[in-house]
Amino acid sequence: MKIYKYHFVEKESDITIISESKSAILKAQEGFFYHRKILEKFVLQNNKFLTSFSPIKINSQLEIVNLMAEASILCDVGPMATIAGAFADLMLNYMKSKDTPNFTPAKIALVEDGGEIAVDSERETKIALFAGYNELNLNIGFLIEKNDCPIGIATSSATIGHAISLGQADAVTIFATNATIADGAATRIANLVKGEDIEKSIKGALDAAEDIQGVISAFICRENKVGQVGRLPKIFKIEGDKGMIFKNKIENIFPGDYEIFK
Repeated sequence: MKIYKYHFVEKESDITIISESKSAILKAQEGFFYHRKILEKFVLQNNKFLTSFSPIKINSQLEIVNLMAEASILCDVGPMATIAGAFADLMLNYMKSKDTPNFTPAKIALVEDGGEIAVDSERETKIALFAGYNELNLNIGFLIEKNDCPIGIATSSATIGHAISLGQADAVTIFATNATIADGAATRIANLVKGEDIEKSIKGALDAAEDIQGVISAFICRENKVGQVGRLPKIFKIEGDKGMIFKNKIENIFPGDYEIFK
């Protein structure tokens, strides 16, 4: 089975889609632009939704707004902390849709938006851990198998990336029932990993992760300490030149053989 990888950038969104179905990839991209246009119009009229660092309760007919608002309440974060995961989830839904005439749902469907990932695949997928300057960075990864899916994966860090983090974790990776919750939970839990006692900061954050509805498991690394809670996917060791993996992130963060779809 030939697998395609498609990458595009739209303003702040940096998206990679993987599937055996070109039509599913194009459908996912179409869904992204549809929901982004809706969200952009909504935040122009509702600025608090854009700027709040706290959850916002809202009754809307807009799918993406409700998805983000509900996850923000579960995770105790502002709704925009869930935006990348929400786009990934909605795009994945398009790829797996059974209600569209003359469309066959994708057997392999993965969407990554700025590091937040939604996966529903019949074939196993390898996801590399990106943890900045931590020694685990690009040395281990997670094997996502069919029985893990559908699943959302998100990572938040205080040491890499442009997103705001109030904690001190090198990486907090969350596995959840969808990417929207994973995105919000990763932000929330990463904010809690702080203080002089590294082990205590990790344990407290893991306890908080367990309390978030929809979180399946969490993996935290800070300096030379790691912690986990819940049922993590299988972990594998990544071999090869880590410098090249970093340099060519889009091509190598998902180790495997893919044909680039242009």
